[in-house]
Amino acid sequence: MKKRLVILGAGESGTGAALLGNANGFDVFVSDAGSIKPGFRNELAAAGIDFEEGEHTVSRILNADVLVKSPGIPDNASIVKRLLDKGIRSISEIEFAAGFVKNAKTICITGSNGKTTTTMLTYSLLKKAGMNVAMAGNVGKSFARVVAETPADFYVIELSSFQLDGMFNFKADVAVLMNITPDHLDRYDNDMQNYINSKFRIVQNQGPDDVFIYFNDDESIKKELGSRHILSQLIPFSLKGKRPGNGAGLVGDSLLLEFNKKTYEMSIYDLALQGKHNACNSMAAAIVGMISGIRNDFIRECLSDFRGVEHRLEKYLTVHGIEFINDSKATNINSAWYALESMTKPTVLILGGVDKGNDYSHLYELVRSKVKAIVCLGKDNSRIVNAFSSIVPNIVETQSMEHAVKSAYFLAETGDAVLLSPACASFDLFNNYEDRGKQFKEAVRNL
Repeated sequence: MKKRLVILGAGESGTGAALLGNANGFDVFVSDAGSIKPGFRNELAAAGIDFEEGEHTVSRILNADVLVKSPGIPDNASIVKRLLDKGIRSISEIEFAAGFVKNAKTICITGSNGKTTTTMLTYSLLKKAGMNVAMAGNVGKSFARVVAETPADFYVIELSSFQLDGMFNFKADVAVLMNITPDHLDRYDNDMQNYINSKFRIVQNQGPDDVFIYFNDDESIKKELGSRHILSQLIPFSLKGKRPGNGAGLVGDSLLLEFNKKTYEMSIYDLALQGKHNACNSMAAAIVGMISGIRNDFIRECLSDFRGVEHRLEKYLTVHGIEFINDSKATNINSAWYALESMTKPTVLILGGVDKGNDYSHLYELVRSKVKAIVCLGKDNSRIVNAFSSIVPNIVETQSMEHAVKSAYFLAETGDAVLLSPACASFDLFNNYEDRGKQFKEAVRNL
């Protein structure tokens, strides 16, 4: 008799899990309380997979042998609570897919900021070296879809805290933790320790043959390492110099790396991605490269010509001497801080959206030194105006991207930069941060 696989949510992860389960003989049922996007609906129908949308039919869900939940569905959702009451625990699509991976290495990357860039940089590095590698998870295709369609020898997987929460038996051969700063705390009872615990699930089940790469300057990470017994090999990276032994550090204007007595050095000015946060991303990816046996010349080539991630400090166009930079992916204060830290020109900052309880004081020093004007972009801009009115002489409120870009253009002068780095979620005016970034680029093109 076929095992019954029930999947809640028919987005990329849910559809990927459905396709993988269907290919491996499961009786698959997909349930989405909202409307399923046409592309995913067509894929499910073409594969003959049973699905529903607009509701959760409890009787068709409670008989699951395996239950996979979309990471976007919170644990306090009514259907999840009913399942837990029946003793049915949901797992993530990542956990489900891992059961079908044989003889392949998993390189798993998480963090509050920088994980997408590091994931793509690591994938590019392994790909350039000729390895049979696939990229999946919180960026691009779901892990389940990749396992079903394009099996590989190495999987580079970006993991959000929500995905980690649904992972229990999964093990990362190489785990990378970029940083931990407050984000999504509404999903963690507004308790920072709960969020930290979620991020540290990246090292669960690791043993002495596995590797944990981490940012040694992060106070939350250092504190946790002092109280946890982690069995894997610990490899730190730092902006404050390099410790003896395996690891990486910024020393003067150079990145220094070492693994098993093999060393590598590169000038930060040769990196394709500039800024201290990108030095961290580059160090983490380079360590993975060294662990994987990639030659230094491949590492240098990749770090020096990587094109970067769309919507993350994306230098888009220069219009009449004004540079427009798309950093729509900056949905929290820490991301916006890193963006401002990298700016070398007088900056007009486009800020705003759905405020997740931001403490804007963390940006004060950089705003004072680098920002000449702020353009607010959101339905409610009051907290931003109140936070910066005594620091920035020019603050403009807008409620559309076209108005925001035009306002920034008129506030800027030749030699300045306009930076979209909102520090907020996008859902008040846009579908998601990608939609916000695309509208920014369209408005810039129309100037």
